Amino acid sequence: MISNQILQNTVDGLKGITRIELCICDTEGKALVSTSSQMEIVPSQITTFVESAADSQLVNGCQFFKIYDEHKLEYVLLAKGASDDVYMIGKIAAFQIQNLLVAYKERFDKDNFIKNLLLDNLLLVDIYNRAKKLHIETSVRRVVFIIETKNEKDTNALETVRSLFSSKTRDFITAIDEKNIILVKELRIDDTYADMDKTANTILDMLNTEAMTQAHVAYGTIVNEIKEVSKSYKEAKMALDVGKIFYSNKNVIAYGNLGIGRLIYQLPLPLCRMFIKEIFDGKNPDEFDEETLTTINKFFENSLNVSETSRQLYIHRNTLVYRLDKLQKTTGLDLRVFEDAITFKIALMVVKYMKYMEKTDY
Repeated sequence: MISNQILQNTVDGLKGITRIELCICDTEGKALVSTSSQMEIVPSQITTFVESAADSQLVNGCQFFKIYDEHKLEYVLLAKGASDDVYMIGKIAAFQIQNLLVAYKERFDKDNFIKNLLLDNLLLVDIYNRAKKLHIETSVRRVVFIIETKNEKDTNALETVRSLFSSKTRDFITAIDEKNIILVKELRIDDTYADMDKTANTILDMLNTEAMTQAHVAYGTIVNEIKEVSKSYKEAKMALDVGKIFYSNKNVIAYGNLGIGRLIYQLPLPLCRMFIKEIFDGKNPDEFDEETLTTINKFFENSLNVSETSRQLYIHRNTLVYRLDKLQKTTGLDLRVFEDAITFKIALMVVKYMKYMEKTDY
């Protein structure tokens, strides 16, 4: 069903061109939209016309036209005037609105198809059959973006994304839940992941300036077949979750750049607890003081380089060595040894993951 706002814009536009007053009513004679409040609507005349076999009729100086959605009568259009010119304008207006019904129904059908495709609700044979009926190419490169906005039901953000990609008729924008906007984007043969990053940053900039909202954008891997679109969606969804845990300072996150975070995200919590207990012998890394945590993070940032880390922390090299020695006595891990550093880094990421999952479950 077309919204009344769309219908109003349509009849206003037609009146602006033809100067003919128009009104659209439902089949019970209720006026839905009109170009003038002066048009006299008699519900009994409309219901009589609806029950008749005629598709158009002149009644009391007003032209009546039936508008069908496929074979079902959807609207009655009224054009004020009895001349042949008014009749012709009325026929054109009825034809225009009928085409709008077809276009919006096709868009709705495509939207439903894309949603079911993303959620894996279609059999393989149904995917290709429905894609063919909806004139959607099946063997082209696509990637799925998920845009998570700060506020739920952010219609401004949805409209901003739609306006950004509206000229690209082969892109699909939909919403599966109240917080996430999904963009299924068709790609050129030479598009790379660097181009995906540019697209994601363009979306962020547009949302920030046009919709005045903050967002996170995640995207999956590029797929070549329509049946694989759901795979790219699941990857984008994982990227969004993993990004919140391990890369909270980033607004754009790609599935292909998740690194070890992707592996940790798929570990069961009991196994994580067992690992942390073995590494830290029951001691929680959260119990480390701020100075120790800052030292550890800076040491990792500088690829285990003692000199550079001490310089950036504005401390003497020996002070840093003392802190590392103290940490080694506490945990049994020497961060200057690559293997121990890797173990410690993974352990810290596992703790982050556990805290996030426990908070989410709660």
